[in-house]
Amino acid sequence: MNRSGQISLEDRIRGCLIGQCLGDALGFPVEGCDAITCSGYISRFVKPWFGGQEPKKSEWSGQYTDDSQLARELLLSLVENKGWAPENYAGRIAGIFRENKIIGRGIACDNAASKLIRGIGWKDSGEPPPSAGNGTAMRAAPAGLFYYNDTEQMIRSAHEQGWITHHDPRCSAGSIAIAGAVALILQDRIDNIDNFIGTLSEWMSDSHGEFADLVKKLPGWLLL
Repeated sequence: MNRSGQISLEDRIRGCLIGQCLGDALGFPVEGCDAITCSGYISRFVKPWFGGQEPKKSEWSGQYTDDSQLARELLLSLVENKGWAPENYAGRIAGIFRENKIIGRGIACDNAASKLIRGIGWKDSGEPPPSAGNGTAMRAAPAGLFYYNDTEQMIRSAHEQGWITHHDPRCSAGSIAIAGAVALILQDRIDNIDNFIGTLSEWMSDSHGEFADLVKKLPGWLLL
């Protein structure tokens, strides 16, 4: 926070990454579980923790996963190369999989990393449709952080970082939605939810129009 009481850009970037890691760690123990299991986990372990009672380590690990690891590698790649460099990021993905440092690996990302390790280029390493998990969106936030003032590059880097592991256009659209939301927040363009969602939908539309149309309906869900 600066002297005027406003939150600085640097603190917003830190908050985005810390928030991702916290959400990742909180959700990891029940990833893929049904609604009843998730609700019970929140009631027994998460709420007491936020109330100042530390849960037992055997009940809640607090461990972030590949979601945060791959997002961190994307940001490091962007900073190191002063911009989007797909070969470098693909090499980073291959490196942490090769060294078995990845936590909670997804099937599509694992398959893509294996191809990268074998020398297949980043344009051809991704899993083909209909494989369309959330592996690309989970790590896309740094594209919005780095290119928050450059929409064209934000969209390109969000799409291409996802293409390394997933070739389904729905994955590209999801990546653009997450990166775009981060960019709009950094631009302080969140005062009107309809405009906010409408902009995201427009950015997504070239990748997957049907997905973009579904996102456009989100403001209506908020009124329920």
